[in-house]
Amino acid sequence: MDIIDVSIIVAYILLSVSIGIWISRKAKQGLDDYFLGGKTIKWYFLGLSNGSGMFDVSGTSWMIGVLFLYGVKSFMFMWLWPIWNQIFVMMFLAVWIRRSKVMTGSEWILTRFGSDRAGKASHIIVAIFAIISTIGFIAYFFEGIGKFVTIILPWDLTLHYGDLILLTSERSYALIIIFLTTIYTVKGGMFSVVATEVVQYLIMIVAGVLIAGYAFVNYTDIQINSVITEEWKNVFFGWQFETQWSDKFQTFNNLIDSEGYKMFGAFIGMTLFKGFFASVAGPTPSYDLQRVLSTKSVKEAAYMSGFTNLILFIPRYLLITGIVVIALVNLAPELNANTGLTGADLELLMPKVVNLYIPVGIKGILLAGLLAAFMSGFSAFVNAGPAYIVNDIYKKYFKPVATNAHYIKVSQISSFLVVGLGVFMGFFADSINSLTLWITSALYGGYVAANFLKWIWWRFNGWGYFWGMFAGLIVASLQFALGQAKGSLTEGSFLYDLAQVQAIYLFPIIFGFSILGCVLGTFLSKPTDMEVLKSFYANVRPWGFWGPVYKVLKSEDFTFEKNNDFWRDMMNCAIGIIWQSSMILLPIFFIIRDYPKAITALIVFLVTTTILKFTWLDKVRKIED
Repeated sequence: MDIIDVSIIVAYILLSVSIGIWISRKAKQGLDDYFLGGKTIKWYFLGLSNGSGMFDVSGTSWMIGVLFLYGVKSFMFMWLWPIWNQIFVMMFLAVWIRRSKVMTGSEWILTRFGSDRAGKASHIIVAIFAIISTIGFIAYFFEGIGKFVTIILPWDLTLHYGDLILLTSERSYALIIIFLTTIYTVKGGMFSVVATEVVQYLIMIVAGVLIAGYAFVNYTDIQINSVITEEWKNVFFGWQFETQWSDKFQTFNNLIDSEGYKMFGAFIGMTLFKGFFASVAGPTPSYDLQRVLSTKSVKEAAYMSGFTNLILFIPRYLLITGIVVIALVNLAPELNANTGLTGADLELLMPKVVNLYIPVGIKGILLAGLLAAFMSGFSAFVNAGPAYIVNDIYKKYFKPVATNAHYIKVSQISSFLVVGLGVFMGFFADSINSLTLWITSALYGGYVAANFLKWIWWRFNGWGYFWGMFAGLIVASLQFALGQAKGSLTEGSFLYDLAQVQAIYLFPIIFGFSILGCVLGTFLSKPTDMEVLKSFYANVRPWGFWGPVYKVLKSEDFTFEKNNDFWRDMMNCAIGIIWQSSMILLPIFFIIRDYPKAITALIVFLVTTTILKFTWLDKVRKIED
């Protein structure tokens, strides 16, 4: 790399680490300061931090690959997570969650199920889930940053012992960057994470605009359209995935046929089915939940969640589409000649483009932006996961009375432990895609049913929650293990055929077993204590099947109206999903020069924004804390 690019990257790393360490002096008062910033951080800074944490380099690499291969329709692949979970949080869940006034998601569970044995069982399993998911995401980040940096940076950091390779170059780079990020995250907690993530977000914005501008100025619509087809640019779809590529790029059509998404209508139907339940279930116990709990008030929790959606997608897809355009024009013929092309090869598009086709100066800013994307996402998880170890396990069950300094020290040790386990797991990951599938199927598959029912059904109790989560996680993990072992299975056998099925199509099975665990666990044990239910319902005020609890409260002259906003909230969520989609499609159509569709996306964005001003924002302003 040119000395200018190296200087930009070094300056960025020094700036981030220095800011993180400098501001860490604020995290001295206790766990509330360390993990939630003392609930004093302004909502728009938390929103920038939340958006920055979602702008990760591993996910960006994956999205570049799927946009390149599947075209404009690929934005729906993001529904696997599902990304419009953030819309549901914005519309009503942020308000429900923030009213609890707790520190972590598992501590919140105690306000729903109480502190008896059933409540403690539900509390422990969600804390374990949070810790495991944090470790899984750290492995995901570790795999992505290693692949990316190795192709970009010229120095070989492979460690040898004779002929034995102790550490590959990509893992050496990953360890160095993870070490630097962990230092300021562990030292300063939420204050350091938010401060550095705001700076990192601004760098990512600059990088996205520069790359989009470079692709727009240097590549013509004639060059782009000589590679892609009209179907590639078409957002609409039928039951089957239409041929995306012309005959001269047949390798890409063959890869699409082999990846299991040819029945695109069924795939979208399944993502919608999963997405609704996963979104109502709420955010998983990780960094975005911590941002909601860190806000000053219920009203600011809603503002923060809406702001996260607004600032995330346009700059991210400017960067993604800019890189995809450069790859389409320069790398498509070379990749098409590779008859053994796999989805994992497309994960390397981003580093190849950056290494070969980005000019000096812009390359340094882009690399700093991508490092910022990695560091912000990574630091967010490192801050969130240990909160569950310290607050929900160590403090609750081992040492309930100790000084703030002691708890912060344990938090720091826990952070290093979680990072170490995540890195260890990352050493055994096959690819970013395999980790993506594990997180979205095994982890999220087991999470959905129990966390959906906790909001809407009064009779659902702690044992129902525990066995629902446990059953879902076990079945989902078996499904993932089967997929990992498919290379050793006998071709034509039932297990082999089952292993070929995409994880999303098996979601109803995982969901069904989890629901069964929820129902059996609930009806084979006594209901949650009515005093706990009354306190929870009066405080959070969710909609759903809460009739018996509401009647008891009314009989006690408790004055509040029943929440009848289900249909309004669902309407807002539907409008919000269209709003979110327009922010993804607008930069894509603009950069590939499809101006009529870009104008349509802009009009949709403006119309949905106006509608949400009246149906959501005006309602939020009236919320009483």
